[in-house]
Amino acid sequence: MNREDVMSIAAAIESMKPEFTRLSDSIWDFAELKFEEQRSSGLLAKALEDNDFSVRRGVAGMDTAFIGESGSGKPVIAFLGEFDALASMSQAAGIAEAKPLVEGASGHGCGHNLLGVGSLMAAIALARHLKANNLPGTVRYYGCPGEEGGSGKTFMVRAGLFDDVDTALTWHPAPFNGVRSTNNLAVLEYFYRFKGVAAHAANAAHLGRSALDAVELMNVGVNFLREHMPQDCRVHYAITDAGGRAANVVQANAEVLYLIRAPEMPQALDLATRVEKVARGAAMMTETEVEIVFDTASTNLLPNITLETAMHENMVALGPIAFDEADIAFARSIQETFSQEAIKSSIRLYQMKRDVFSNANVDGSSPLHLGLREFEGHSHFRAGSTDVGDVSWVTPTAQCWAPAWAIGTNPHTWQVVAQGKSPIAHKAMAHAAKTLATTGLSLMTSPDLLAAARAEWLEKTDGKSYVCPIPADVTPGSHPHGRPVR
Repeated sequence: MNREDVMSIAAAIESMKPEFTRLSDSIWDFAELKFEEQRSSGLLAKALEDNDFSVRRGVAGMDTAFIGESGSGKPVIAFLGEFDALASMSQAAGIAEAKPLVEGASGHGCGHNLLGVGSLMAAIALARHLKANNLPGTVRYYGCPGEEGGSGKTFMVRAGLFDDVDTALTWHPAPFNGVRSTNNLAVLEYFYRFKGVAAHAANAAHLGRSALDAVELMNVGVNFLREHMPQDCRVHYAITDAGGRAANVVQANAEVLYLIRAPEMPQALDLATRVEKVARGAAMMTETEVEIVFDTASTNLLPNITLETAMHENMVALGPIAFDEADIAFARSIQETFSQEAIKSSIRLYQMKRDVFSNANVDGSSPLHLGLREFEGHSHFRAGSTDVGDVSWVTPTAQCWAPAWAIGTNPHTWQVVAQGKSPIAHKAMAHAAKTLATTGLSLMTSPDLLAAARAEWLEKTDGKSYVCPIPADVTPGSHPHGRPVR
C-alpha cells in the first residue's frame, strides 16, 4: 500500500479523534459489566448508524451484541470491539494513587473503553476511504460484549456470525507499541457447588456434613495435581460461596470457581476431567454432593504471521506516537507506583528486545514506549486467554498493541483505570485505529495478501474443524442457574 493512502487514513482518524475520545470517556464512566453494557453498546451502535453503517442489534442471543456493516461484496474485513468493565475496579482517573470513585464499584481495568472505540474508528475510517475511492468490499464492526469472563465472541462464533469473514483485526491497550505474536491458552470455567448438611458445630457436629470442608479438600487436591500437569497449563480458583459467616454452623453449601487453561482445547478438556475427579473425591471424603456447572470457555489463539507482518509494516509507515512532556510526566508518576521488578517483568512479558525506530534495546528508561517493538516473525507463549481465539479458528485473525499505559502496568489493576482517560490513552487509541484501518486497506487492495493469510490459516488448522467449547444449550451469562455438565 502506498504512503499516500496511509497518511490519508491517518489524517482522517486524527480529525475523528475529539469526537471519539468523548465516546471512549463516556464508556469509561459507565464501566458496565459483562452482558450489562446497555449504554456502552448503545453509544457504539449509534455511532455506526450516524456514519451510514447498517446495524443488527441483539445478535447471538446477547442483548448488548451487535454488528455494523458498510459496503458490499468481497472481501469482508471484520474489526472486533470490546466494551465491558471489571468488577471492583473503581478508580479515579488521572491520578497516581489508588482511590476508588465508589468503593466496590466496577471500572475499566483492561482498557476496553479504548479497545472498542479504537476498532470503531478504524472501521469507520476504512469504510469512508472505500466509498470515496469507489473500492469494493465489506467493512464490519463486531460489538462483542462480555470478554471478561463471558466469552461473548465465542457465542458469536457459535452462531455463525463470522462464517463469511475473510479476516478479523483487533488490538489491545498495553505498555508497548507494536505487534507481538502470541499463543494464548484455551480456558474452561466451571463452578463446583457442594451441598452438605447443616448442624450445630459444637454439640452436634457429628450430624453435619461440611460443604466448605469439601471445597477446601478440593483445593488441596488440585494443588497436588499441579505438579503432574503439563508445564504450560494453568489452574486458578476463587471461593465464590464459603457457606456463610457463622463459624458455629456446619456449612451446608459452598462453591468454588475454577479456570482451567492449557495450550490447546483438547488438553484443557483432559485437565478438566482430572479436576472433576478431585472434586468428586472431595465430595466422597466429606459425604457431600457436588454439582459441576459449566460457565464459559474460550479456545486457544491461532496467530497469523502473514497478517501480523502486514500490520507491523503499516505501523512502521505510521511512525511513532507523538507523546509530549506532560504525557511522560504522568506516565512517570504512574510508574513510581511499581517496583523495579514489575517494570522489568513488563518488558519481559511483551518480549521487548529492540526498537525499530531507535534500533536500541528497550530498557524501561523512559516511562512510556516512544517507539515500535521489533517484530520477530514468530510467536511467543502467553499464559492469558481471550475469546479472540475462537474467532481465529474460523477466520485468519491478527491484533496489535498500542502504548496506552506506562511501562510496568499490568492489566486488571487500578493503574489501568487511572490511565484510561489520559491523553496518553487517547493517542494510543487513535494510533491503533490507524494501524487497523491501514491493515484493512492492505487486505482490501491485495488479493495476494488475503490468499497468503488464508493459506497460513489452513496450514495451522491442518484440517481440524473448529468445535465450539460452549455447549449449544448454554446461554450467555447463565450462572448461577447454569446446567450441570455431568
